[in-house]
Amino acid sequence: MDKRGKATLDKAVVDVWQREVGQVSTRTFAHRLAASEDLVLQLDIHRKLERHTGCVNTVGFNADGDIVVSGSDDRRVILWDWETGHVKLSFHSGHSNNVFQAKIMPYTNDRSIVTCAADGQVRHAQIPERGRVETSLLAKHQGRAHKLAIEPGSPHIFYTCGEDGLVQHFDLRTGAATELFTCYSIESRRSFRPIVHLNAIAIDPRNPNLFAVAGSDEYTRLYDIRKYKWDGSTDFGLPADYFCPPKLIGDVDVGITGLAFSDQSELLVSYNDEDIYLFSRDMGLGPNPVPASPVSMESDSGEMGPDHLSTAAQSKMETDEVGPQVYKGHRNCETVKGVNFFGPKCEYVVSGSDCGRIFIWKKKGGELIRVMLADKQVVNCVESHPHTAVLASSGIETDIKVWTPKAIEKATLPTNIEQLKPKPRGWMRRRVSSPQDLMLQLFSLQRRRTSPERNGENSARDRDLLQLMLAFNANSDSSSDNDGDISSSVEDFFG
Repeated sequence: MDKRGKATLDKAVVDVWQREVGQVSTRTFAHRLAASEDLVLQLDIHRKLERHTGCVNTVGFNADGDIVVSGSDDRRVILWDWETGHVKLSFHSGHSNNVFQAKIMPYTNDRSIVTCAADGQVRHAQIPERGRVETSLLAKHQGRAHKLAIEPGSPHIFYTCGEDGLVQHFDLRTGAATELFTCYSIESRRSFRPIVHLNAIAIDPRNPNLFAVAGSDEYTRLYDIRKYKWDGSTDFGLPADYFCPPKLIGDVDVGITGLAFSDQSELLVSYNDEDIYLFSRDMGLGPNPVPASPVSMESDSGEMGPDHLSTAAQSKMETDEVGPQVYKGHRNCETVKGVNFFGPKCEYVVSGSDCGRIFIWKKKGGELIRVMLADKQVVNCVESHPHTAVLASSGIETDIKVWTPKAIEKATLPTNIEQLKPKPRGWMRRRVSSPQDLMLQLFSLQRRRTSPERNGENSARDRDLLQLMLAFNANSDSSSDNDGDISSSVEDFFG
């Protein structure tokens, strides 16, 4: 037995002894067991849930953990008994395009489900005791709506974000949708996207007044809903804080695909073509990370750096001795991937990858401890069970895989991880992969070209327009059915 295995065994014996003599509570003992690295190393496929006929873009557990809900490119929502693999309910979502997220509202006896999709619609499904499931349209985004977030413990309140940059607040008691704000870039150094196309939204479980959004630029923005005046009398679009690794400030080639809060209010951020970062609350750049001056507004992106930060943000970076924890090894280029915590106290970080594998790191220290093959192409979703060491994953394949610590032997890391990583394609290339993207960018560019104060820049804007058209044409030529949640047709947009 190696030293690591002997140490693990010794600790387990001590834990059992402490529980038996009353030095450790049953709950603490259960948490220690569920957080055991041995369980992570013994995760294996418990069951494949097979019924969808398209890519599965969303999976999640209900509050009790006995049901998995999924949504797919086939536009259906399915509720599963994941232990037996039995389909409890399958119904059409009412969406006209790929379902991107489906969540069960808490404290509703699993009879209230909210969804968002590639058609931009936000819908509510109510499951009756008998009869047909009815779905209703609550609101619509002008573009795809990737994610929604439920206020912790609330059976009524949730938020959505979309590629139109809009964040909306919903209250199912009234069916009302409130448009809170549209998210814009800090300054207009990006030629094509003054609106931040939002991919992710998350609510702090320790303080549900705080929520974060992120998308097609390098910043995660934190908002406090208490600052919003429901009569619309205040400018709520100003974040309370920004988060970004110092080395990525000013990088126009990155964006964010996934966000998650830990039970200690730590913020986990997954970048495309980059790594995953963990921020504590004191790592924010403040509400004004760059000056709103003409110099910074027109600076070349290659010259952006600490000199362009506001005094407060620069001072913050200089005084911080410890930066965000980094998690490396996976590849996030092809699709909009989520990121998550795993363990009873968020002891681990989990993410899918373009190589079709699930990556698991220790939250503290960032050590990669597990890589699991979970899809023949891309893994997009990895969700944790609310109470025990179980994971659910999905990707380009049409099934959902449920993982439990059932393996007899502990897994070891593959030696060729770097060789497994596919070649990156780039963020901007993906962002103009559909007619929706092209039209949003063209409308934005046209507004800027016709602005009186920008008449001298038209030649540069014309070059930008040509580059945009070439990027869209190239992406259209190379698109395939494997793009999962980033594909759509001309008929979907113009039909």
